[in-house]
Amino acid sequence: MSFSIENANDYSALAIEYGTEYGIKIVGAILIFIIGKMIARSLSNIVSTLMTKAKVDETLVSFVSASVYFILLLLVMLASVSNLGVETTSFVAIFASMGIAVGLALKDSIANVGAAVLIIVFRPFKIGDFVDAGGASGTVESINMFSTVLCPVDNRTIIVPNGAIVAGNITNFSMKDVRRVDHTIGIGYDDDIKLAKEVLYEVIKADSRTLSDPEPLVAVAELADSSVNFTFRAWVKSGDYWPAHFELLEEAKYALDAKGINIPYPQMDVHLNKGEN
Repeated sequence: MSFSIENANDYSALAIEYGTEYGIKIVGAILIFIIGKMIARSLSNIVSTLMTKAKVDETLVSFVSASVYFILLLLVMLASVSNLGVETTSFVAIFASMGIAVGLALKDSIANVGAAVLIIVFRPFKIGDFVDAGGASGTVESINMFSTVLCPVDNRTIIVPNGAIVAGNITNFSMKDVRRVDHTIGIGYDDDIKLAKEVLYEVIKADSRTLSDPEPLVAVAELADSSVNFTFRAWVKSGDYWPAHFELLEEAKYALDAKGINIPYPQMDVHLNKGEN
């Protein structure tokens, strides 16, 4: 009977010893993870704040702060596991092996991450720019590690893989401060070319959005089948492009009508020769 009690006492003492030892380690690991996660988030926010104050591009700020948080969180997790007495070297080897396998399986996604780095470093566009890239057009709403989100003029959402953007041509309509409005306007062959040219110049000068430098241009561009075509060009600020694009064309039509200058429909004159019977 005394043997059983002694054994029970030994087992109890052993359980208390291990429970105390590993309990402290588990609590320590949890605290390391919680506090480390908070510190990682704080450092990430500090990096974001400092970069924002330095007027770094918003895209680069988001990417760097997210990368800092991910790396620090990974280190915190390894420190937490190490506190439990687990050898982290084996984990690193396992993660490396898994990384190779995942890398082969997700090579297209990794290519998108590499493309995101190129976009952020070379900055062909930034958030808020209107671009044509990867087969889609729209305002850049966000750039993440795998894709770029565009919002076209009809307020849809288009998600374009970064790899597709880098692999093709990128047209940025917002990068320059000014843009050129281009129209082709035709008048009839019987109308006064000089008068039409003066009228179109007056339309450009009357619009407050048009710029004098660079100079606008109105010139005969083509003697077409049924009309004399003018090149009608005016420079405006990029933010005024679309309103000016539509309204200048409308005002040109009103001004030509007021002067009795015709904008002909496509037509063909057919001449019949009456032969002798």
